[in-house]
Amino acid sequence: MSLHREAEDHLKKSCPTLRPVIERVGPCGLEPDANLFGVLVRAIVSQLISTAAARTITARLLKVLKGPITPGRVLKREPEELRACGLSNAKVKAIRHLAEHFQTNKSFAKDIAASDDAAARELLLPLPGIGPWTVEMTLMFGLVRPDVLPVGDLGLRAGVRELFNLPDLPDAKALQTLAEPWRPYRTVATWYVWKRSNSQL
Repeated sequence: MSLHREAEDHLKKSCPTLRPVIERVGPCGLEPDANLFGVLVRAIVSQLISTAAARTITARLLKVLKGPITPGRVLKREPEELRACGLSNAKVKAIRHLAEHFQTNKSFAKDIAASDDAAARELLLPLPGIGPWTVEMTLMFGLVRPDVLPVGDLGLRAGVRELFNLPDLPDAKALQTLAEPWRPYRTVATWYVWKRSNSQL
């Protein structure tokens, strides 16, 4: 049985509220992404903006880069070209710094992939423009670590409020408590909450 199938079975039993969501959405679609730099850049792009806006900016960025998001392609473009995609000055600086870091430290992506979640955070958090949420998105969508809970994600908080019929958005402590039965598959549970919200199931 695959890891995702194990997660789905566990979540159906440990959190009955998620069972109909899992059955409607279907198998979890999370897959590792070998381009960890690209995952990080997409997460930086997505900071503090809507999913739709992030998609639009990422599409423009891909067009400007004329190919996959790689350190070399980013550094070949002038900052003005990146800003024209809809990126703020701070995000442009963060993305360019990240590109320089990846180029200087050739084993950086492998080091992150080989690290456990805590060690990966220690490697990433010192970099400009990368906070806890960006690290969590990278762990979830790049490395598909099974037990990540992005307590600061507004989409997850809103989705949990709707799913559990809460009067208000749960804070970090309340979210951790509600998600305790999801362990050790909080990443997969979070993905289903997001899918439910996006699909309006």
